[in-house]
Parts: sequence; structure tokens; C-alpha cells
Amino acid sequence: MAKSGLYTGVDIGTNTIKVLVAEYVSGEMNIIGVGNAKSDGLKNGIIVDIEKVSQALVKAVNAAEERAGITIDHINVSIPANQLEMEKCQGMVPIVGETKEITDNDVLQVVQNALMRGIVPEREIIAVEINEFTVDGFQGISDPRGMFGVRLEMHGLVYTGPKTLIHNIRKVVERAGLLVDNIVIAPLAMAHYVLSEGEREFGTVVVDLGAGQTTVSGVKEQKLVFTHTRPEGGDYVTKDISTVLNTSLSAAEDLKVNYGEASTERASQDEYFMVDVVGKSEPEQITEYYLSQIIEARMTQILDGVRQDLEAHHNFEAPGGIVLLGGAAAMPGVVDLATNMLNMNARLFVPAEMGLRNPAFAQVISVIDFVGNRSDIDVLVSHAVRGDYSYVPSETVETYVAPVAPVQAPQVSPSNSEQTVEPGFYQAPVAPTQKVEADEEKEGVVGRISKMFGNLFD
Repeated sequence: MAKSGLYTGVDIGTNTIKVLVAEYVSGEMNIIGVGNAKSDGLKNGIIVDIEKVSQALVKAVNAAEERAGITIDHINVSIPANQLEMEKCQGMVPIVGETKEITDNDVLQVVQNALMRGIVPEREIIAVEINEFTVDGFQGISDPRGMFGVRLEMHGLVYTGPKTLIHNIRKVVERAGLLVDNIVIAPLAMAHYVLSEGEREFGTVVVDLGAGQTTVSGVKEQKLVFTHTRPEGGDYVTKDISTVLNTSLSAAEDLKVNYGEASTERASQDEYFMVDVVGKSEPEQITEYYLSQIIEARMTQILDGVRQDLEAHHNFEAPGGIVLLGGAAAMPGVVDLATNMLNMNARLFVPAEMGLRNPAFAQVISVIDFVGNRSDIDVLVSHAVRGDYSYVPSETVETYVAPVAPVQAPQVSPSNSEQTVEPGFYQAPVAPTQKVEADEEKEGVVGRISKMFGNLFD
């Protein structure tokens, strides 16, 4: 069940930065504040000017604060799927406490054990998604805490992204005078928000048609199977209209929003409207059909890229069809065009929240929905990934100390109240009250491994 309290979600988009404040009451999400500001400093969904983006973020946050009547200092921000990689991971630790009862600290340890793996310097761990825990061979456990056992195993997926992308997002938030609570992978959050349980189980494709880029994600068996981004979106449609009609970008955007039709089959050849042309004193008259031809040409190219992504994963079956969202998906005719081009059933997702019934708000709502509906074990795992061990209970816990191994640990700013770990090495967390004798430190790796198996079969 969703936790009670306030959550702030942020979507840093190419055209607009959206900030949403929601309050959870008895598991229900209530929107209490919305703010948005024109984006500046982004290109194709990627931050290219940190200072400009942070200034726009401040404007959007201020607008949300005014409407919600609160002060925002912590946010949950989405991260795009650019160069996102997914890989299976697993870890094992012995339960060495006197009672052999699995604790929060044991869960932290097994997650850290699973992350003791080589990560190239230019990449960083964003999140870990748990598939299952295993206690003494008993599989399919979702939360092992409180159970009796001598061996705890974890199987899951680890998500990594470009360190540059993650660092720039944190830097934007820091420059805006805010702290990051969670960085949420956009397609992962949207899959949980826009799809039903059946669609996530049997297979569905989610296509996010943003302003600066298009993201294609495949979801099956409740997991994100693949995701890919292409640097084309709604802005390209606007630029095409501006170029072909020789009009300004603002005028082209107005034409797209007010008269745009993505399918020429639906456009009228008898409906005319006026267009201001650069260099001419009098506006020119064009038909809805002519404008539709311009739009359809670009949208066909974008959807052809979606088809290529699906063909690259030819073994992926999608009985759930295609779900379209994002600002460009709201244009009339996009669903029909996608259905015909991809030969799959397509539908448009529109959020049900009052005042936000536009596909462009799907991502920012999904961020809050994802964070607010996490279970206690999900929260614990996120602490382990960030290297934030303040979640460990204060009581004394006998804990196995995993040997140090080369790994690229997440780099975070100390201002985010998260531990900074030296690149190249990672030390599994130690409970605050745990004591390690000096002679044990001298035993070396061989001694520690021997002791580990001794405890395991004790």
C-alpha cells in the first residue's frame, strides 16, 4: 500500500519542466500542486546547459509551491532511458546472528553482495529491481525479514546508466537548491503506472512520444525487458512545419496544436486557415490536408523507428499491443497511424487525474506513483544501492563483512545526505554497532572466506 505523506515528482523534458506535488491518504494519491516552466538548456531530452535547466526548474518548483501551499526541498526526479542497460544480478550471504532471524541489515548485505561487480568507470548503478529472495533453498520469497535461515540469496536486475547523464541531473537539482530523494528510471515508472497487471504480465510495448526524443519500452512478466530511445519527437514535427511553410517556430507550434492531423486519411481538403509567412506582408492560405501531409511524413519516420526497435527484439510478443503517451501522442490521428504502420493494436493513454488529463503528464505522475507505492523492501533496497545505511536498525546485529572487490560504486553528492564511495572500490555496509577485531582484519581474504563457510554450516 502507498505510504502516507507528501511526494514531489519532477519531469525534466525538452520543452517543459513539470513539477507535481501529491499527498497520499489511505493509499490514494491526491494532486495538490502543479508547476511547469518552459525548458531551456536541453536538446533531444539531454541536458546541455546545467545553469539554464536549473533556473527553469526553480520556476516550475516555485509555481508548484504556490499552488500546494508548501515549501519544496526534496524531489523525486525521472531519468530518461538513454543508454540504459539491464543485467541480471544475484548475491548470497550467511545469516550469522545468534537467533538466525533475517534482519534489515541482512537484506542490505545481500544486495551489496550482488552489486560487488565490475562497472566501467563511465557508468553508474541507478537501481536494483528484486525478482525474488531465497532462504535456505526456499524460492519465491518477496520479503525475507523475520524469517529463520542460515543462508539468504537474492536474484534481481541491476540498471545502469551513463555517469554523465546522472551527474548532470543531480547537478541541476543541486543548483536549484534542492535535494534528490530518488532518481527514477522513466520507462520503468511508466510501465507500472500506465499498464494493467495483465498487460505487464503478457507483454506490452510502451511508446513515449516526447518533444525531443521517442522512447520505446517492452514490458513482459512484470519486468522491463528492453528500452531504446531515438532523438526524434514532437519538436521535429514543429520544425518541419516551420521549414516547409516558411513560418516562425511559434507559429508552426500553434498550427500543429490547433490544426494538426497526423493521418491524411482523416484530414479535410476543404478546410482552410491562414499562415503568417516570413518575408510576406500578407498571410497565406493552406488546407488542413496539406498541413497533415507535412505532419504525417515526420510521424511516419518516427514510427518507422519504433518498428525497427520492435524488429530488433523479434522474439518479443506483445498481446497487450502498443500504448502511446507523451505530448506528441495527443495529436489527432497518431493512434490510427501507429495501428496501420505497426500492424498492432494501439491505444492512447490519458491520465485520469483531474486537471492532468493529457498524455504529456504521464511521466511526472508515474514518478510519484512509482515512489509512493514502493514496498518497505523496495525502500530498503534503494538505500542499499545508494550506499545510505542510516536505514539499518540501531540494535546490535552480528554481521558478515563481505571482502572488498573492485567495483564502480555510485558517486553522489554529500549534500544529498548519501555516502560518497571512492571510485574503484566498494565496502559492504557494516551495522553501526558492529565491532571488528584487529586480528580479524589481519586474517586476509582467505581467512575471511574460510570463516564465512564455517559460519554457514555452523
